[in-house]
This record gives sequence, structure tokens and C-alpha cells, in this order.
Amino acid sequence: MKVKINNRVLELLDGDLTEMDTDAIVNAANTRLILGGGVAGAINRKGGPKIQEECNKIGGTFVGGAVITTGGNLKAEHVIHAVGPRMGEGDEDQKLKNATLNSLKAADENNLKSISFPAISTGIFGFPIGRCAEIMLKTTIDYLKGQTGLEKVVFCLFGRDSYEVFARRLEKETLQ
Repeated sequence: MKVKINNRVLELLDGDLTEMDTDAIVNAANTRLILGGGVAGAINRKGGPKIQEECNKIGGTFVGGAVITTGGNLKAEHVIHAVGPRMGEGDEDQKLKNATLNSLKAADENNLKSISFPAISTGIFGFPIGRCAEIMLKTTIDYLKGQTGLEKVVFCLFGRDSYEVFARRLEKETLQ
């Protein structure tokens, strides 16, 4: 599913984030930037040790923060490591919004034209997929309506169910 926002593309895909050839992919990271399991583990396996080495030099970031590293052996030249909230820690919606916004800003600050996101915090961090879709899509749409060099934002979702949740939400957001 694709929509245009201010002559920019917002696209939803059901696919493998590590295979995306956008300028950057977003890793749903932890505060220590340790590439363990889930999406981060897949990025580590396919991207090689250089990504973790750069993460180690950075040392970490806060919940809601985002930092950028090389993409190593990935198709994407960069990985933006965004730390989403764990359910139950408090102020989760604002923290997810900040993780999304800071990822978009990191892309702009590095003159990137395209970025691919997963559904941040919906795995082991336990964030509900519906709330995630609402927050991430609204934040991204608002960002694309403003001043940005980004030309394309992709939400690369894992599985048909996640894709459908995001697709229904995107339809609602674009009808408003």
C-alpha cells in the first residue's frame, strides 16, 4: 500500500526489514545498543560485526532516542537505532512518538532520502500493535507534511496481521 504526502511516498510492506534497500533501516534497539534477538539479531547476523562495533563506540541512548551507524553488509547503507518503550514503564506513547521522530530527524541530519521502519516496541517490549500503528503513522505523516529531505518512508512489517493493522490505520489517517 502506497500513499503520497506532500509529493513524498509513504509505503507499507509485509517483508524482511534486513532486505530493504532504502538509505537506512530502523533497528528497534535497546538503550545499550546491544544487537541481541528479534529484529536487532537479524540485523546483526546479516549486517556483520561492524554495526555492533559502531554501537559499542556510541555506548547507548535513551528511550525515545535514535542514533545512526553503518549498515555493514546490509543493502541499506545505514542503520538508525531507535529505542522504543517497554510496556509498563510509563509515558509509552510519547516515548514511541519520540523514537519515531528522532529516527526521521536522524535521516534528515544525514541527508538520507529513504528510510524503512519496523513496528517499534511490538515484539518483546510488548507494545500493542494498534497503538503502535496509530502513533508511528501519525508522527510520520505529520513529519512528511513539513520541511524534510526525505522522499520515501516505508513501514516494513513482519507478517500479514501486522501489515493489516497498519493498512487499516493508514486508511483512517489519510481520510482525516
